[in-house]
Amino acid sequence: MKKFLVLLLAASLLALFAACGDNAPEGPAADTETPDQEIASTYELAMITDGNDIELSDNFIRESWSGLKKYADENDISYTCYVPLDVSDQAYADAVAKAVNNGAKLVILPSGLFEVAAYEVQYKYPDVSFVILDGEPRTSDYKDYTIEKNVNAIYFAEQELGFLAGYAAVKEGFTQLGFIGGMALDPVVRFGYGYIAGAKYAAAENDVSGLEIKYTYSGGFAASEEVQKLASGWYNSGTNVIFACGGAITESVSAAAETAGAYVIGVDTDESGLSSTIITSAKKEVAGAVYGSIEDYYNGEFHGGVIDTLTAANGGVSLEMANSRFTKFTSENYDAILAKLTSGSISLPDKDAVSSAAALGDGRVKVTLVN
Repeated sequence: MKKFLVLLLAASLLALFAACGDNAPEGPAADTETPDQEIASTYELAMITDGNDIELSDNFIRESWSGLKKYADENDISYTCYVPLDVSDQAYADAVAKAVNNGAKLVILPSGLFEVAAYEVQYKYPDVSFVILDGEPRTSDYKDYTIEKNVNAIYFAEQELGFLAGYAAVKEGFTQLGFIGGMALDPVVRFGYGYIAGAKYAAAENDVSGLEIKYTYSGGFAASEEVQKLASGWYNSGTNVIFACGGAITESVSAAAETAGAYVIGVDTDESGLSSTIITSAKKEVAGAVYGSIEDYYNGEFHGGVIDTLTAANGGVSLEMANSRFTKFTSENYDAILAKLTSGSISLPDKDAVSSAAALGDGRVKVTLVN
């Protein structure tokens, strides 16, 4: 993915699509129940969704789709997406089977939810290439993480993004912080632990004490009344800003923040358009990553059998500043902390070496776990 920096412009192309895209069939390919013989066309590039049509999926899925669509349109390559019949490992694998039967040479799996399906299909379809984001092939019992030569796994440095978010929140003057993650999956945990580390770093830098971070996982990535009520309770008890880390839960947290006159930090993409309460977003350059992986494939440079991690140093992750709503944390502040982070001079917590989020607290920052 050596051309990744050049391709970051793809990340600005996020759009909603009425179906699976301009080059997608209106009916059959998006429906995994339809017999193969009813499909007249073949599609060389494919993406599997999370069980929803593109316009109903979260920003991460839609960004992945925009990266695929951009490359395919620019290079006149046929493409479509496939919607699994339900949210399960078997349904994901079945959707991949449909894609392969319809001619897919490269399949994008845009979530860690596809890890088990990726493990199966890498063996079942050795002549097809796969890109999985935020995950890697594994067995359902977590005992085998073998990645074959036809799979490229792409991670993002969530701990760096979390650090930048926590640092900026404290530098902005917030002393009561919150973190609501969707599920305790590895990427979400890295976001949370990095968030605590960033808050601690800024507190020490500014000689601030008495900070508190409420910390929890909501158990899912969908917007819900339960998440909104949880966030409302935190805001009403004094929380200034919540890092909403997990798909559509940003919508629920933002609704609570609007009522409370408080703030939200978005995740994965620039979510500033969702609500005026979103002060910044911890962005992954998802579209650019997908675009770059597809270009590598067609250039004969596919990263098969490789796990890539996109970081702040290579432009793979960043804190949204252009559309931020900070009043104290400046671009100069951001550039300064980013330089320290990319230089390697800042030590970030290893999630596997930490017993829990609460253990990351110190004399300046108290972390309160909320069940």
